[in-house]
Amino acid sequence: MIYLVEDDESIRELVVYTLKSQGMDAKGFERPSLFWKELEKEVPALILLDIMLPEEDGISILRKLRTRPDTCKIPVIMLTAKGTEYDVVMGLDSGADDYIPKPFRMMELISRIKARLRRAEDKGAEEYHLENLYLCPGRHIVTVGQEPVNLTLKEYEMLVLLLKNSGMVLSRTQLLNQIWGYEFDGESRTVDVHIRTLRQKLGSAGDLIETVRGVGYKIGR
Repeated sequence: MIYLVEDDESIRELVVYTLKSQGMDAKGFERPSLFWKELEKEVPALILLDIMLPEEDGISILRKLRTRPDTCKIPVIMLTAKGTEYDVVMGLDSGADDYIPKPFRMMELISRIKARLRRAEDKGAEEYHLENLYLCPGRHIVTVGQEPVNLTLKEYEMLVLLLKNSGMVLSRTQLLNQIWGYEFDGESRTVDVHIRTLRQKLGSAGDLIETVRGVGYKIGR
């Protein structure tokens, strides 16, 4: 779940709509009081926060979030029309993970959100061992038989996703949506190409990635 605190209705509705169209759960809040009330019910994976708000400014909200044990590690991206160097420094010094001045491009926002979510997952991720394959998300290390393997970002993300869902079959559509973030309009061959190169780079561990004919791919049993 992603929360957006933004008093501009048009921006709020556009961001929430775009996030949902990308397969993410999102809720928008016009006022901080509504945000705080919902936060007591569910803690989100990431928060988008405007600075200029009624009732309470975004910097104050951010500082409170960083003092609470249940929200101190939630990634927070500041979205604001205030884009001076002072405002950027103030936001980052108060604990913001990223800062995007308005007006912003929606696909850039989506990319930054996904990057922050990946980093948040990697920090708390466990290590993965499968036969002679080893992956450590926290240190971004992949080895086969203790030998390092150099992967592209997409190959690495695909391997992490498969290992996180070990034993489960992931369809090409799922892989496209979760790694590339959007539909390829039938170009599922993109996934097949990346799987092929991933298998090649993994060498003897490449056979761990199984093809489930007509569906997709899986790793492990």
